This record gives sequence, C-alpha cells and structure tokens, in this order.
Amino acid sequence: MSAKRRSSYSPKRISARIDELGKQISRAYRGRRVDVVVTMDRGFVFAADLLRNVVTLTVCHFVREEVRDVEQGAKARREVFFSSRPELKGRDVLVLDAVMETGITQEFLLRRLAESQPRSLRLAVLLDKTASRRVALEPDYFGFQTASKQMWVGYGLADARGERRNERGLTEEKQWPRRAASNKK
Repeated sequence: MSAKRRSSYSPKRISARIDELGKQISRAYRGRRVDVVVTMDRGFVFAADLLRNVVTLTVCHFVREEVRDVEQGAKARREVFFSSRPELKGRDVLVLDAVMETGITQEFLLRRLAESQPRSLRLAVLLDKTASRRVALEPDYFGFQTASKQMWVGYGLADARGERRNERGLTEEKQWPRRAASNKK
C-alpha cells in the first residue's frame, strides 16, 4: 500500500521557526551556560539547527533511548531505557527532542534527569502532537503544534522503513503500517 503524502512544513517555514526558538531560548538563558541533552535518532537534525541559533554557551550531551516490549504475566508493557545519564547537578538543562506525542518518554527522561538535581530543567520539541498526550506534560518550547495522529517524516524523522530522514521539510503521512510506527513517543 503506498502512502499518501501531504507536505505540511516547508524548509523555509521550519528555518524561520527555529530561528525564533533560538532567540527565545537565548533570552531565557542569557549569560548562563546551558547543558543541552539531545535525544538521538530523532532529535539530531532539530538540535543541530536550533543550537546554531542559540547565542549562549552550550554543552551538548547525547542520550539514546531503547524501547522494549516486556510481558509481565498476561499483560504486556513497554519499558524505556536511556543510555548513560550526564552529571547535571546545579546546571541549567534543556532537553531537545523532535516529536512529543504521548509525552511518556519525555516525562520519563525528565524525571531521570531531575534525579541529578539540575538548577533548571526545560523541554524543547520540534513537533508537539497534542491529540495523543497521555501525561500532564507540555514542552517549554515547541516549533509547531498539531492535532494530527499521523506519522511525520523528514527533517530527521524516518518513515516506517527507516528512510526519508534527509528530507528538508516535514511531511505528514496519511497512512502507514501500524506495526512500524517508528517516531511515535
């Protein structure tokens, strides 16, 4: 089955919004170092472009998430694991991720990072998908908000086959194989 595609955010629009976000974040952290925690696989393109627009001292840390389906008795549940956690005690921390949908993964990561007692802890996402939120968490900064429950590809986000990350715009997929929704967090 071939997917129907509709381009939703052009490269020009993404660039303009990221420039605005960079200015907003620069004002918030003016004169202070910010430790940026980037979620790999999905957040790297967004992070690279955003950080070039932030004019305050930044130190980057990279975490990789691993999601596992675990069966516990008759119930199946999903567990999220992250690679090594950086030392952030007393620091201003900004977490960057590409997509926030249910919010469960971001909430878990923020709780884990909060254990090291940072001075401040904020979240920035490129795409805030509000319709599927399952936790009481809102990003401090977002590029775009959408009520779409569809998969998005391009600008660092892969399709169900792991392709199309290098597309410059963001495209909403109208249909995709449910079992392979790779950017749903």
